[in-house]
Parts: sequence; structure tokens; C-alpha cells
Amino acid sequence: MDEFISLITKSLDENTFVKITLSSPLSKDAEVRNIYIKQVEIKGERKLSFTYRYQKRDIVKNFAIDEGIANIAKHIGEEFRFATLFTITGDFVMQHNGNHFKMKRQEASITELPSLSHDRNKNRKLEASESKKYLHLLGITDANGNVNPKSQDKFKQITHYIEILSSHIGTLPTDRTITVADMGSGKGYLTFALYDYLANTLKCKAEVTGVEIRHDMVELCNKYAKESGFDGLHFAESAIDSYNADKLDMLIPLHACNTATDDALAKGVYAGAQVIVAAPCCQHQIRGEMESGKPNEILSPILRHGIFMERQAELVTDSIRVLFLQYLGYKTKVVEFISDAHTHKNVMIIATKSSVTDEQKQKILAQLDALKTFFGIKQHYIETKWQK
Repeated sequence: MDEFISLITKSLDENTFVKITLSSPLSKDAEVRNIYIKQVEIKGERKLSFTYRYQKRDIVKNFAIDEGIANIAKHIGEEFRFATLFTITGDFVMQHNGNHFKMKRQEASITELPSLSHDRNKNRKLEASESKKYLHLLGITDANGNVNPKSQDKFKQITHYIEILSSHIGTLPTDRTITVADMGSGKGYLTFALYDYLANTLKCKAEVTGVEIRHDMVELCNKYAKESGFDGLHFAESAIDSYNADKLDMLIPLHACNTATDDALAKGVYAGAQVIVAAPCCQHQIRGEMESGKPNEILSPILRHGIFMERQAELVTDSIRVLFLQYLGYKTKVVEFISDAHTHKNVMIIATKSSVTDEQKQKILAQLDALKTFFGIKQHYIETKWQK
């Protein structure tokens, strides 16, 4: 605990501090489910801002630095099992286990310092307002631009998506029209918000296409795009695998079910996408392989339980996807994009076009073979997309 507190103090002193998350309440009856802590500047004075997340509301309190650090120590020991310190040099996870603590260091998941401005509106990539007609058409806001009470979580999710994507959009070309495809766009919440951000916030020339198999959704979204005056936003009725994507700068498959994620990843790679951002779900194909194959015997205590089998299959599926993207010349990062209080399917794979040597390719292939053998997998569906 002393070492963890020292790391917090050091990160604040050296200006590497990003945020702290307290999670997993020690009591199942606890009213506060999470506490999120960031640094803010109010009237020229640095403070630690605590957001207390209850089931149906948030409460924000600001503390002087010393008082805030003392509160963190108290919360870890008495209320929460986990505390994660995010800095631009590394992430530090503290676990409270009975009467003792243990800590591990991980690679930094955030490498840019956040703004200390206390005015949240100045830093948001997306603002709800009366001028954003699409938010009203999609049921997010009322006619006056106020977020509807039942849509608060959805709006937070959309704004967080844009925050994540915004840090990668800067790598895209600026001297021509940017082409983006949202595979499995559904009702188009993110598709509309991304086009709005590109065209109206960044003032980019953009052609954004939402690909969706349901005719009624495509028809509705095209109607809303026209009513919103979004000339560069279109929706196409197609299955992901049969959609013709000749050239793309960015591909976004969010919650494309099961192997549809792999179809989308393949489309992005073949279309030369500079950025691919995927949020996969429902990884049934690998679960079937693991159930019918011969996984290593050491896994039997895990795989005999359905829920463990499901989560293990998800991790293995996405790990293989990441390795394939690396093999094909992408630099990859895996992040959590929404709180696991809503769903444990909260993984986002971010891949940016890079390069890979032949030696690195051989090492990746060896890792893939070892992973498949250990888990009793004959073939990951994504492999079929490159057998041409």
C-alpha cells in the first residue's frame, strides 16, 4: 500500500498521472460500485476530482491533493478490492486480499496526458445540442437538445467511442476525402456521431458508410442522414462478408456477432485500412472448436464450467485475431472501452497500419500454432479469410 501511494504521489509530482479507478466493492451490498479519480485545476489550484458511481447516479467531489490521496488509501483498505493507477509510463494494479496487498505493473494503456480543465464541455468531442438534429432523430435528445434520461448511458458510450477514435483519426490523410466503413452499423448511433465529428468538428472531407443487413435499419438511417444534411453519410444494405470495400482509410466493426467480426477485419485489411477499431462479441466458433477438440489437460478445471469456457473462448478468439493483425502488418492495442458494470464484453481492439519483418512473422506463426495446439483448436475462422 505504501508503495502504491508513493507511486500516486510521484506521478502527480512528475506530471505523468492520468487517472485512478477503484473497483470491485468488498461488500456485495455496497451502494458505490466504482470511484473514478482524475486531476483537475480549479481557480489555478490542482485538485483530485472523485466521481462516485452509484447504480442510478453519479456524485462528484473535489479534494485537495493530500486529502484526496488519503481518501484513496482509505477506500482501498475498507471498501474496494482493486485500485488501478493509470500513468503515461505504466499502469499499476493494486489488489487488496484479506489482510495483505499485492501490486503488478502493466504496459501503459494511455500515453497522453488529459487536460486539467474543470470545464468538461471544452474537452468533449461530442456535445448534445439543438443543432445536432440526428441525436434527436435517434432518440438520444429531446427537441431542445437535452439528453433524455433513459439515453444517458447510450450518450456516454457514444462520446467515449468518439474520444477513443479521435486519437487515431489524426493518422489519416488530410489532403483528400477520408473513407470510413462501419460494419454492422445497426441503428447508426456511432456512424452518425463519427460523421458529425469528422465533417463538422474537424472540418474533414469524409465519406462514411454504415453497412447493415437489415433493410428497415438501412432505410431509416438513410432517411435520418438526409434530414440531418449529412451528404457524405450513407447506409448500404449488405451482409459484411458480401460488401464490396475497395479502398478504406478506417474500418469500424462494433459488436459484429461471432465470425462477422473476422469478415469485417478481412475487409479492412484487403481495403488497406490505416486504422481498424473492433469491438467483438459472441465468439461461438472457437468455443465449438475447444469443446470438440483436445485442449491441454491442465485446462480441464476451467473448461468444465460453462461460464469459464465462454470467457476463455472469448479471450482466445480475440488473442488470435490480434496476432493475425500483427502478422499482416498492424500495430495493435487492446483496451477496455466501457465499464464492466454493464457487460464483460467490453474489449476493443485497435489496429494501426505499420510494418512487420519476416522474422517477426515467423515468430507470430509459431505463437499461433502453440496457442491453437494448447486449446485444441484446428482452425480459427479468420484463417480462412487468407487462404487465397
